[in-house]
Amino acid sequence: MKNKEKNIKFIPLNICVLTISDTRKNNNDKSGNLLCQKIKKSKHNIFEKKIIKDDVHLIIKQIKKWSKNKNIDIIISTGGTGLTGRDSTPEAITQIADKIIDGFGELFRMISYNKIGSSAIQSRSLGAIVKGKYIFTLPGSPSACKDAWDEILKFQLDIRFKPCNFAELIPRLKEKR
Repeated sequence: MKNKEKNIKFIPLNICVLTISDTRKNNNDKSGNLLCQKIKKSKHNIFEKKIIKDDVHLIIKQIKKWSKNKNIDIIISTGGTGLTGRDSTPEAITQIADKIIDGFGELFRMISYNKIGSSAIQSRSLGAIVKGKYIFTLPGSPSACKDAWDEILKFQLDIRFKPCNFAELIPRLKEKR
């Protein structure tokens, strides 16, 4: 990490991983399992990992449940961000988001573009805040999850990363105007 402050103590975050898929099970959930490995390697905590069907109502229900839990800091989903009829993750998140983090999706697509070219335009990955929790929706591909973690999230979820990061803002996400 280029901009890592050595005088700041690392704070592990509690992260939920949600795989959104009509076909994945624990034994073949490559993307969800990869995210869990990367989260643990970065010294954060897996609070819970779950697999649900690609359905707007199920996604909303799960995100709302986790967003009410004071012990959860971050929710990362994988799957359901494409263009097909069953891909419904962005629709679910935008219905319940307090704020959209536009730059997350833009940066993710830029990173993807550098690796897969114009096919990156097919990703509807996004970042949001729901009830004071960060939500990051990633494509279902292990490569996309690796890129999002290695190039964005591992830095932004580390309080030592400067000049600024998502982690340091967690206590302020529920502020009112």
